[in-house]
Amino acid sequence: MHVTIVGCGYVGLELARQLRERDHAVAGVRRSDSGLEAVEEVGAEAVDADATEPSSLAALPDTDAVVFAASSGGRGADAAREVYVEGLTNVIREYGGRADPPERLVYTSSTGVYGDHGGDWVDEGTPLDPTTDKTRVLAEAERVAREVAEDYGIDGTVARYAGLYGPDRYRLERYVEGPVTEGYLNMVHRDDAAGAVRFLLERDLARGEVVLVVDDEPVDKWTFADWLADECGVERPEKRTKAERIAEGDLSAAARRRIETSKRCSNGKLRGLGYDLSYPTFREGYRDAVERFRGE
Repeated sequence: MHVTIVGCGYVGLELARQLRERDHAVAGVRRSDSGLEAVEEVGAEAVDADATEPSSLAALPDTDAVVFAASSGGRGADAAREVYVEGLTNVIREYGGRADPPERLVYTSSTGVYGDHGGDWVDEGTPLDPTTDKTRVLAEAERVAREVAEDYGIDGTVARYAGLYGPDRYRLERYVEGPVTEGYLNMVHRDDAAGAVRFLLERDLARGEVVLVVDDEPVDKWTFADWLADECGVERPEKRTKAERIAEGDLSAAARRRIETSKRCSNGKLRGLGYDLSYPTFREGYRDAVERFRGE
């Protein structure tokens, strides 16, 4: 199988590594010299192209499957639209216009599209209710990945990621030092975020479908913070309720909505398809980070 990863960054590089380890051919698409070097370091072909620049996309190789994992760099809704909607559309049109287009597209989305469910469980059948301009863009991009791709004869899959963590993104200090605001954490380790997409491609699963990519145990933030403090051998951090955090009065409207948003994400479909997580809960996923913290 040949796979092209557009936006071969934090998750994409790990996906490329896993695919190459299993003897698949991989092209990683980046814009910067350092990004292209990182692609080469994991053994993939480095391709210099930009999803937001249609004229550059002729450089994309013919491929069996495309994974669109580009990032808007944490910027606002306008930047997100440029990358996730317009950039994704550009890539689909580029490939769709070729004599031999790829059979599959996987778009990596976010559980932010669910909005607030008062701490209740959500899954692939839960109606979307994005509450910010950016998450509304993500929901629109999901439609592009499935409907626009279908117009070109490409089967689109949406891998809807929970909060990513892993090497260089453990952020222990946030929870060890506190204060910690109440709510649920839905997480997935980077290796499983990549591994789930690899699994769906290798097993030829979930064409035209959505799959929620999250670990086995959404966890209360206070519980997680106390566990982390105990494991790290430090005092448990200060806690605060949502009302107390909002009352401080320094939150933007978007930040307040994030605090008020609560849900627990189910991985029942992913598990049912047969994927075994390398890090089924935060306990396994944070082991290396805890050991490093204690060592320091």
